[in-house]
Amino acid sequence: MKLFDVYSLYDIEPVRGSGNYVYTADGTEYLDLYGGHAVISVGHAHPHYVKAVSEQVAKLGFYSNSVENSLQERFAEQLGRISGYEDYSLFLCNSGAEANENAIKLASFHSGKAKVLAFEKAFHGRTSGAVAATDNPKIVAPFNRTPNVEFVPLNDIVAVEERLRTGEFCAVLIEGIQGVAGIHCPENDFLKQLRELTRQCGVSLILDEIQSGYGRTGDFFAHQYAGIRPDIITSAKGIANGFPMGAVLIAPHFEATKGMLGTTFGGNHLACAAATAVLDIFEAEGLVENARKMGAYLIEELGKIPQLKEVRGRGLMIGVEIEGSGAEMRKRLLKEYHIFTGGAGASTVRLLPALTITRKEADRFLDAFRKLLNE
Repeated sequence: MKLFDVYSLYDIEPVRGSGNYVYTADGTEYLDLYGGHAVISVGHAHPHYVKAVSEQVAKLGFYSNSVENSLQERFAEQLGRISGYEDYSLFLCNSGAEANENAIKLASFHSGKAKVLAFEKAFHGRTSGAVAATDNPKIVAPFNRTPNVEFVPLNDIVAVEERLRTGEFCAVLIEGIQGVAGIHCPENDFLKQLRELTRQCGVSLILDEIQSGYGRTGDFFAHQYAGIRPDIITSAKGIANGFPMGAVLIAPHFEATKGMLGTTFGGNHLACAAATAVLDIFEAEGLVENARKMGAYLIEELGKIPQLKEVRGRGLMIGVEIEGSGAEMRKRLLKEYHIFTGGAGASTVRLLPALTITRKEADRFLDAFRKLLNE
């Protein structure tokens, strides 16, 4: 048997990691400013994380959600306190796409309506409902296409109101910052208007914070810059620093009934140990504040480079628009300077480093980037 050939791969195999670096078998070091799609939030092989996961797997790695699990309760309390959503409820699952599936389902149960309003260039995942709400026809199979999802332009409140006034929608689904699209931010005023409009129309506002959340922007969730509180928040990526996990934060007005949501692996003992360790590190090392500070530094320094077309983002979620091929720039950064970055679109370089990034590591990237741009 061979692997199903769906990934474009760099000819590099990291075999271990430490902090913001990964290493190949021959010991070659690479600075990781992408974190495996924003997944590595506290750095590779953080000692507290390793200890917590190791100790838990030595005791009990898994049992189903048919028994009590105090690790879930401890994590829920900690997440609520740190994020500012102590009065919300928590449903744990395995991935961002699964979190979005459950969020949409919950909104539909709540209203009895079927339609979801999403935004042009959105990416919400690859499972059935999540990919239907993703604005990329190349990854939407005929089975997934549905009249239950409509798209409108980002930051266009008039277009949103026109659709919501039909009374057909159970939810509006929006990313805290559009990540796969190339780091495009909803305007704060737009989010405020969207919150008020969805409230007036009895429509659930779902904030997809899978890539933009968990401290990455310098607030715990990106939407908190606008001072709003959505009905449902989805999270994954950095939540457990590489252990598969997703979460749905649910406002108090949603009523739970037995069996309406469910999962085999979600919120398992190992996942909760990993996720709790991540929040421990956030608090002990001030990582959300570090994301704000280092993100501001990177954005300011990138803004001084005259060759760049645009610098977008908040905190450590940054999109850099260059002249020419973003893919070629990323390859050269990797091959010539041993720096991992990410892409989104033809001419974008995307930065999603761990929240532990230092000034020295940021400067290493900036120096390499400037040299390549000046050639």
